[in-house]
Amino acid sequence: VQLQASGGGLVQAGGSLRLSCVASGSTLDYYAIGWFRQAPGKERDDVLCIGRRGGSTYYSDSVKGRFTSSRDNAKNTVYLQMNNLKPEDTAVYYCAARPAGWGCGLQYDTWGQGTQVTVSS
Repeated sequence: VQLQASGGGLVQAGGSLRLSCVASGSTLDYYAIGWFRQAPGKERDDVLCIGRRGGSTYYSDSVKGRFTSSRDNAKNTVYLQMNNLKPEDTAVYYCAARPAGWGCGLQYDTWGQGTQVTVSS
């Protein structure tokens, strides 16, 4: 499977963005999808994972109540809806895949190119 994240951009604090992660080369239904972000000079921040049936596991307390993920397996696409964005959410956001049978976790074997999200104050 190959993944491509898109939908990033520049938004003011308090605004919203929806990122998309489109899969190709395989059926998305076979995978759990994780969302990650990395700001310049900082370590990777694990955001959340969405399982095969759409349930999410959050790894970052800072996004709970603001970020949600959904998936449309028919479109081979996973979404990350980000609301009430804050300047500290500024980062490159990545999606990654792991076999759905593994469930959600922090180890992924396929990564997509990231998309830049910039939140201005």
